[in-house]
Amino acid sequence: MGENSMAEGSTETKNARKVALQLIVLFGIVSLCGDIVYEGARSVNGPYLKTLGANAAMVGLIVGIGEFLGYFIRLISGYFADKTKAYWVFTITGYGMLISVPLLALTGVWQVAAVLMVLERIGKALRNPSKDTILSQATKVVGTGVGFGINEALDQIGAIIGPVIFTVLFATKGSGTLADYQKGYSLLWIPFALVMISVFVAFIRVPNPEMLESTTVRKNESENITKVFWIYTIFTFVTTIGFANFAILGYHFKAQQVLTDTEIPLYYAIAMGVDALVALIIGKLYDVAKAKKKSETGGLITLIVIPILTAFIPILGFTKSKGLAISAVILWGVVMGTHETVMKSAIADITPMKKRGTGYGVFNTAYGLALLAGSALMGLLYDISINGIIILSVVAEIIAIPLFFIMRKEAIAREAS
Repeated sequence: MGENSMAEGSTETKNARKVALQLIVLFGIVSLCGDIVYEGARSVNGPYLKTLGANAAMVGLIVGIGEFLGYFIRLISGYFADKTKAYWVFTITGYGMLISVPLLALTGVWQVAAVLMVLERIGKALRNPSKDTILSQATKVVGTGVGFGINEALDQIGAIIGPVIFTVLFATKGSGTLADYQKGYSLLWIPFALVMISVFVAFIRVPNPEMLESTTVRKNESENITKVFWIYTIFTFVTTIGFANFAILGYHFKAQQVLTDTEIPLYYAIAMGVDALVALIIGKLYDVAKAKKKSETGGLITLIVIPILTAFIPILGFTKSKGLAISAVILWGVVMGTHETVMKSAIADITPMKKRGTGYGVFNTAYGLALLAGSALMGLLYDISINGIIILSVVAEIIAIPLFFIMRKEAIAREAS
């Protein structure tokens, strides 16, 4: 009888792992199609706004507001997703709002384009806490770092294809006129349709993903969000303030003629490729660190690369050197890969399942506030002093380093207690 129970348990675990991998891959396909839409747009949103007549300060403010709302609303959507358990409803609705991206093809003034760009971010805010919660329930079965790494790698394939669409379009047309940008946005109707088909397939295949994590046992799990989570959130907030977004980098590349209109989305695509590769590597390292430390928080050690590398992005990027600009873009991809993999994995490991949506919501709100502050400040500083952007970034990352060690100390102390 005992042997039969063990066999049944083993079969249940294997089945859970199989379903979990299917869900991770399905969501990877959803993210792939979604990234073709919004990463394709994000690769040219800065230059597009400039073409429509917006200045650097407005570009920084628009991006900042969009990112802030896109993260602040996650606090609300994450809380209600936990309360209602309607994770799929929030996920599907949020992906539906991606329709605002191909609608950019119909704009002719920067104010309308700005509204649509912000709406796209709000859609992401509605879906992400729920999507990440669903994914976290699957990744707990296969390994959080590896699971989120696989999803991020597939995600980044779309993030490469999207910018390449604009690269090929501009290379073919030989210019970057308003009509060219609008033609590019109109091509995104196709991947938008694929997004909606893919997310419904994922829902139909795995309607109750919470059953996956129930097959794993979490030792002494708290019902409350811990101190480690709050220190981790503060650390992320500080590092993100100093993280230059690609819109302001792209604006600089165009304004200073460092890269051509064709090259800007091409190098963004390269950054996405770097992001995908780093996601797989850093995700594996995260799980290896957890296994080596025999601790759910052992993978946090990999976060040390974020403040170190982030500080060099504006130093290299805001120059007139094409070679240094490309180096900055590559570093930007490395940091993004770490953000999207380790930061999401960590939330799954330092928050209880019942508070997972809330945890993602709170964390992402802080992340968005940092993006708002950082983007707005960098946009304003760009017209005053580019050196000011570099100082802002370096100072933020220097402050983040001791916060990292405080976080690690608290995590170790909690594990020991």
